[in-house]
Amino acid sequence: MTIQIDVLTIFPEYFTIPLQNSLLGKAIQEGIMKVKIHNIRDFAKDKHKTVDDTPYGGGPGMVMKCEPIFDAIDDLKGSNSLEHIILLSPGGKILTQDKVKEMAQWKDFVLICGRYEGVDERIVENLITEEISIGDYVLSGGELPALVVIEAVSRMLPGVIGEWESVTNDSLYDGLLSYPQYTKPAEFRGMKVPEILLSGNHEKIRIWREEQSLSRTKKKRPDLLEKYLEKKKTNDEQVE
Repeated sequence: MTIQIDVLTIFPEYFTIPLQNSLLGKAIQEGIMKVKIHNIRDFAKDKHKTVDDTPYGGGPGMVMKCEPIFDAIDDLKGSNSLEHIILLSPGGKILTQDKVKEMAQWKDFVLICGRYEGVDERIVENLITEEISIGDYVLSGGELPALVVIEAVSRMLPGVIGEWESVTNDSLYDGLLSYPQYTKPAEFRGMKVPEILLSGNHEKIRIWREEQSLSRTKKKRPDLLEKYLEKKKTNDEQVE
């Protein structure tokens, strides 16, 4: 099944190079995913292609207008189910790997890239099914977050990554940070690769990696470890 992602933006050129290269380019070229970029300005009615205006009630900056975005969504009817219309916004829920896995199961979805001081609230109230944020910091717009979402989802699609084990070994795939990795040479400037990794004992290596994953997560991201243990406890209780 091919997943389709429609992106609404006022800067379509922002996506050109990222979508042509690396694993994203491969996924699109091989038809594993379709990413269609739509210029919101194409749906503006005036000769200046205006997509923003001053906020009612006063205040700094500009606000993205209703009409072009509503018309852009209307134009997608028939080609996209419109079941999932997402606004990239600092007010959204933080993107997690669990959310990425969920999105990778969808047939299609729409990403709306906000700009300026945000979008007219009527867009949020009447079009958006959910809002997503990639972190608690300020960016100029939703284009970079949209690319983050697209790439994260692409990695969950069979056929994009050569070996599926590479995906399941990624940090955060199961809620924990990944174990430390090493490659040749076995010794460099007196720094040696852990002997266990040279032993050839796959079971001992597996156990070591699990222990390292837990240890690294506890040290670097104790918040993730707490969530992981809570989730594991809930799953164990359901099995019982």
